[in-house]
Amino acid sequence: MNTLPVAIIGAGPVGLAAAAHLQAYKLPFIVLEAGAEAGAAIRRWGHVRTFSPWRYMVDGAARQLLDGVGWQAPSPDVLPTGHELVDEMVLPLARHPALAPHVRFNARVAAVGRKDFDKVRTKGRDQQPFEIRLASGEIVEARAVIDASGTWHHPNPAGSGGVPVTGERAHADRITYGIPDVLSRERGQYAGKRILVVGSGHSAFNVILDLLTLAEQSSCTQITWVMRRENLDTVWGGGASDQLEARGELGQRVKRAYESGRLHIVTPFRIRSIAASGSSLVVHGVERAEERSIAVDRMIVCTGFRPDLDILKEVRLSVDPWLECTSALGPLIDPNEHSCGTVRPHGARELAHPEKDFYVVGMKSYGRAPTFLLATGYEQVRSVVAMLAGDTAAAERVELVLPETGVCSTDLAAGGGGCCATVPAVAAAPALASSCCGGPAPAGIDACCSDDATAKADGKSGCGCGTSEPVLLQIGAKGKTR
Repeated sequence: MNTLPVAIIGAGPVGLAAAAHLQAYKLPFIVLEAGAEAGAAIRRWGHVRTFSPWRYMVDGAARQLLDGVGWQAPSPDVLPTGHELVDEMVLPLARHPALAPHVRFNARVAAVGRKDFDKVRTKGRDQQPFEIRLASGEIVEARAVIDASGTWHHPNPAGSGGVPVTGERAHADRITYGIPDVLSRERGQYAGKRILVVGSGHSAFNVILDLLTLAEQSSCTQITWVMRRENLDTVWGGGASDQLEARGELGQRVKRAYESGRLHIVTPFRIRSIAASGSSLVVHGVERAEERSIAVDRMIVCTGFRPDLDILKEVRLSVDPWLECTSALGPLIDPNEHSCGTVRPHGARELAHPEKDFYVVGMKSYGRAPTFLLATGYEQVRSVVAMLAGDTAAAERVELVLPETGVCSTDLAAGGGGCCATVPAVAAAPALASSCCGGPAPAGIDACCSDDATAKADGKSGCGCGTSEPVLLQIGAKGKTR
């Protein structure tokens, strides 16, 4: 077992960061990437500029490797596009002499399990190596598995019930999931057309803004935006209070377009069916209990993603019943409860499954929660690799530095305090509390919240909720956050 490699599924930023940490511990590894190059999934949204600057995009162990071969690090305050992220960091890392011999492309994983053991059999299980079966029929043996395969290829459907609505699959050729390049590569499919955009997150923001630009260039382009939100005030984000300036401005740009009348929004709207009528797609749904149909030419669905658990059917998993992340992580990131504040620091212990030495990391680790942060993925693999290396102290010393979102919500069920300090990765991070830092500050007090007022009354500079610097969160071996 000790001579076998740790198998990493996925050669995206988080998977390659795991490889960099394994290399630092001198542990053998192999990276299995389904695509033809590293960062293949990112290429699908490569035209999109991230709202996180480079300072949050590079893992520490990866940076050490790259610096050792004379890598020219991008400016820490620049916002890369997806293509730039791949070209300037992911590909150089995959080609590094310490990693390149161990990275295999066009190696799609079909199933993961234990050699000669199905899911039921227990005795001697931990002593058996993992078997990773590739779509080609090849079998790769490993002492441990780190699944960093992401969720990009498994989008959520347009239907609000979590399953495709009637007609959705039948008309898939006119429905795009994710963030199409409507201004360049896929312009011909959208210019001068009637477009329906579904969803209310940052992916939808990017699509809407690109379509508005397209409409300026092609006047016949019509945009209708539908979402399930009851209250538009919860859509726009933190604005100027967001420490990631580009993310805060993203929501505000969309808001200004809506307020100026350039954007037609239908909400709350729940899609019931999709059908063809002549050259049109007719999207039938319910708006505030009233049936309504919208005729369009194409749909863009930005409703998030979900993990592919099919390849893990013979792995013993402990899965949150609705988020499909690990059971231990679910309560920390549940979007039903958390809307501002912090994602509690988490690492190998929260990511562990009953299957010894098996971990899901990165975007896939968050299951259906639309709240993952790339920097969180880097911290996950640092902790997981330390645990696999037997460095328990390092594995449990989990630290995160996260910029504040400036987004607080007080309309959830009451439950605990906590300061607002977290970001998305390509989406926004959840909160710990229903009221930001204990609730609003008393009238006439120069403070951002109740806890901030209390801290200042005690002679402190504040609670950290309204600071302009990222908030450092650390969790010790006993699980106490400080």
